[in-house]
Amino acid sequence: MTRVLLVEDEPQILRALRITLQARRYDVSVATDGSSALSAASRSQHDLVVLDLGLPDLDGVDLIRRLRTRSAVPIVVLSGRATSHDKVDALDAGADDYVTKPFSVDELLARIRAVTRRRPRPEEGLAPVEIGHYRVDFASRTVSCTDATMPDVRLTPTEWELLGALARTPGRLVSQRELLRTVWGPGNVAETHYLRQYMARLRTKLEEDPARPRHLVTEAGMGYRFLP
Repeated sequence: MTRVLLVEDEPQILRALRITLQARRYDVSVATDGSSALSAASRSQHDLVVLDLGLPDLDGVDLIRRLRTRSAVPIVVLSGRATSHDKVDALDAGADDYVTKPFSVDELLARIRAVTRRRPRPEEGLAPVEIGHYRVDFASRTVSCTDATMPDVRLTPTEWELLGALARTPGRLVSQRELLRTVWGPGNVAETHYLRQYMARLRTKLEEDPARPRHLVTEAGMGYRFLP
């Protein structure tokens, strides 16, 4: 049974989501603020975290960052904040997906199924690669920079999977459908906007000039290629 930590301070939404998830055989734990969520995450392991950003004691983005220091558990944000800035902040902090309120229960359940789907990690067994000033170590999931003046880089679990899927076959064109199937599952092969968003974020984090990428290259209308 999939174990879900639901972090939400609105009682009606919390109750409705708990009932919905339990009816679909999820094992649900609940927390109404950031401190309770961190305590729950410390006490037991979960397969998924669903959280609101507007918590009473801790901003949801900060909570995501703290959770990421201890776990690679998939995180789905469920929030009334709908601006691109809010979404980018949450995804950069380590969230795997973002659903805005008001939301469709069916869509939320589909997003949950996508991020919790059991699949081999595309980056397993890969040797480290060099991207600009960065050395990417897939085994330890760390990114180290050779230039001390540049900021540290932290990739989300989904970014690691996407980069691993490309780096596994350097120089080879990987189609959009293949990447979507590998990283997000066969039910998401039409969601090309996922790729555009995540590739843009990877380039911003790793490429010296994200507007003119040298390593994470787009082949228009076809897919993407990793060039060492």
